[in-house]
Amino acid sequence: MRGLLTAPQSVRTDTEHPVPVALDDRLVVHPDVSFRPERFGALAYHFGNRRLSFIKHVDLLAVVEALDGELTVREALDGVGVDPGRYGSFLAALTTLSDSEVLRAA
Repeated sequence: MRGLLTAPQSVRTDTEHPVPVALDDRLVVHPDVSFRPERFGALAYHFGNRRLSFIKHVDLLAVVEALDGELTVREALDGVGVDPGRYGSFLAALTTLSDSEVLRAA
């Protein structure tokens, strides 16, 4: 009976290994996503998959709002004034938002 309700270790889902967002990627906000501004940043709700995501910093929200499909991620980060030393944390957050389908490739 042990292990009956657990998935085999060899089975992997896309959420276990999200594709990392790169500085040269062009992203847009998914059309099914709506934002609710909060003092910490925003809540992002995806009406298609019914996921609620937290954008935990106003700087990250500014970057997400700048992603229009024309700008690269690097251009959006620079346009908002993000210090290059912080790019890694922003790329990780954008990867999470992409994996949650808040963002998608342009």
